[in-house]
Amino acid sequence: MEIWLILFLFFCLCAAFKSFLNLSPHNKAKQSKLSLPPGPPKLPIIGNLLWLYSSFNELELILHNLRQKYGPIITLHIGSQPAIFITTHSLAHQALVENGVAFADRPPATISGRIITTNQHNVTSAPYGPLWRVLRRNLISEILHHSRIKSFSHARKWVLQILKERLKSHVESGEPVLVVDHFQYAMFCLLVFMCFGEKLDEKVIREIEDVERTLLVNFRAFNVFGSFPLFGKIFFRKRLQQLFDMRQREESVIIPLIRARRERKEKNQENPNELFVSYVDSMFNLQLPEEGGRKLTEEEMVSLCSEFLNAGTDTTSTALQWIMANLVKNQQIQEKLYSEIEGVLGIDEEIKEEDLVKMPYLKAVVTEGLRLHPPAHFVLPHAVTEDIVLDGHVIPKNAMVNFMVSEMGRDPKVWKNPMEFNPERFLSDEGEMFDITGSREIKMMPFGAGRRICPGLGLAVLHLEYFVANLVRDFKWVAVEGVDVDLSEKLEFTIVMKNPLQAHISPRVK
Repeated sequence: MEIWLILFLFFCLCAAFKSFLNLSPHNKAKQSKLSLPPGPPKLPIIGNLLWLYSSFNELELILHNLRQKYGPIITLHIGSQPAIFITTHSLAHQALVENGVAFADRPPATISGRIITTNQHNVTSAPYGPLWRVLRRNLISEILHHSRIKSFSHARKWVLQILKERLKSHVESGEPVLVVDHFQYAMFCLLVFMCFGEKLDEKVIREIEDVERTLLVNFRAFNVFGSFPLFGKIFFRKRLQQLFDMRQREESVIIPLIRARRERKEKNQENPNELFVSYVDSMFNLQLPEEGGRKLTEEEMVSLCSEFLNAGTDTTSTALQWIMANLVKNQQIQEKLYSEIEGVLGIDEEIKEEDLVKMPYLKAVVTEGLRLHPPAHFVLPHAVTEDIVLDGHVIPKNAMVNFMVSEMGRDPKVWKNPMEFNPERFLSDEGEMFDITGSREIKMMPFGAGRRICPGLGLAVLHLEYFVANLVRDFKWVAVEGVDVDLSEKLEFTIVMKNPLQAHISPRVK
């Protein structure tokens, strides 16, 4: 409380000084030209922060209510900077697709963000420009291109067997399965293999998983450095040191794996085909043209590996749990999906990845899961590169802009009975596939849209379809007697089930 009192008094002095500066004719003229989107009243310097502080976890509900009063674009002042939230499909399309270049930048990183991204040297946080293009192009061409994704089919099959063995232990014991831990571990095994090209021991995988989840789960504690960039370092030094310690531990785990991979790659120069391609391999000779053509440092490689592991693990395992929860809750949908799978495969025991394209209901189930339960209810913040007019308001240069993903996917003006899990809504009589990228129009955007759309979209959808199909094909999933499936939400790194899914599973009779 003493720290907050000191901060409050300091802010009052700053506010008085700022008000004096704003009396100049130049500043008055500058302000009169700009008309920010509307929002609730704010205090000088701290903006709406005190108003939001006690209920920051309910930001989505707050914005939903503010939309009724202020319209589809809302401005909140988090600290002294405007944060603009766009809530409708049409305005999201205007911003991210029609004005994609202007909205493609990222806000400057906070001190905590700079620590975990090595000064914004990863795909998600890099400013729009040469560095971002190099890093994104490398990720897509070397790992996420469809031919590369296909080459990891053996790894998906290996991980599926790991997951099945873990689930079979619950079949034998008769105990209900708490699925989230199994899903997270399976996804982590797969992404670790894709990242480092090795089937590592469970102990090593668990160590990597622990350091990454520690950063993810605790990172919200460092938001204070975004709200108070100047004073956070002074008043929250211990918290900042905790972040340095977590990052140092992450480097101590990841860097030896990078070095071991480099050594193995150098030893196999004469027989490069003996090694599986990995994401780390693509980093060794990557050059950064805007920085003199230098190569990546080991610390920057750690940031890229961390981004790859977390983006591919947590969001996918979260989405997988939501989909399976709805299949447990809606047995008729689960059985319809099982019938489609059996109709495609016949007596074949194995689901091949090429079989997935023959299963439109499977794709509809996955798409409906992403619509109703997007793992992230907001995208990563965008920043505009120039003042731009949207819906009669000016979005000022460098303002942080975000989009209400779940609000769009659940909008009753667009979706009939939006809170109902209904895959049939995605089955078109004309056989057209739903455009989840939003390039033609945005109705939902679980992967974002425009130039900063998640590059791992195709990989994520493949993983969801592959694992959902196999889990339903091999096991019947039912609710635990007396325990209803609770679809309440809770914010962690992603939006997870408040009460994680528990289910009884039994083998399908074949």
